[in-house]
Amino acid sequence: MTSIAETFGKARAEGRALLVGCMPAGFPTVDDSIASMVAMAEAGCDVIEVELPYSDPVMDGPVIQKASDIALANGVRTRDTLRVIEAVAATGAQVVLMTYWNPIERYGVDAFARDLAAAGATGMITPDLIPDEAAEWLAASDRYGNDRTFLVSPSSTDARLAMTLEHCRGFVYATALMGVTGARSQVSQQAPELVARIRAADPEMAVGVGLGVGTGAQAAEVAGFADGVIVGSALIRCVLEAPDTATGQQRLRALSAELAQGVRNPRR
Repeated sequence: MTSIAETFGKARAEGRALLVGCMPAGFPTVDDSIASMVAMAEAGCDVIEVELPYSDPVMDGPVIQKASDIALANGVRTRDTLRVIEAVAATGAQVVLMTYWNPIERYGVDAFARDLAAAGATGMITPDLIPDEAAEWLAASDRYGNDRTFLVSPSSTDARLAMTLEHCRGFVYATALMGVTGARSQVSQQAPELVARIRAADPEMAVGVGLGVGTGAQAAEVAGFADGVIVGSALIRCVLEAPDTATGQQRLRALSAELAQGVRNPRR
């Protein structure tokens, strides 16, 4: 399996950014979510970010919250999320998991790190876990070779930034603005400054920027200064607001292709 760092390195050598597309597992059903993620990969998403649905998603905006609520109401569980990862990874797509920490603690940190690697994910993004409190995850991820992505924001101090980067493996997630997820009309002006601070602290660390991207033009703008463009709400909305499954899949493929074209033509 190609590591996420190798995938970022290949894209950098090609003079472009990666496109990371997010979709909750089990939304609206397990099989539907697998089909959506495969469609996203086929349309140009370099990495699929599978979100483990959670009842209290503090960082997620209304679109992801609603999609996760639908998945949970339809009975999706942590083991279903692992099955989704396995199915999507089996197609050759590169997969990372985004999850809040409580479900991992309930599952068992060491057991989850083992099962996540066995399912074919490269690693995990943990929005509500900071390195200071991640000793068990750091040890388990070392044991099973999981990449680990922590978050930094415009409010992160230089000391916090350096410490977080030291514990990331694969890439760091730079939140482009303060607040919850959701597509915006324009890219945050704080994002380029945050990426520059990260590069000054660790020039080798790949930087993925999320929160706010929803169009190909915005993806091209972010690709001009970041290594990865992370898109969730705009893609999920394609399915959430569609009148039927076929229309949702069509819209999802179209937007994925538009975003993929954007990251391949960065506005530097």
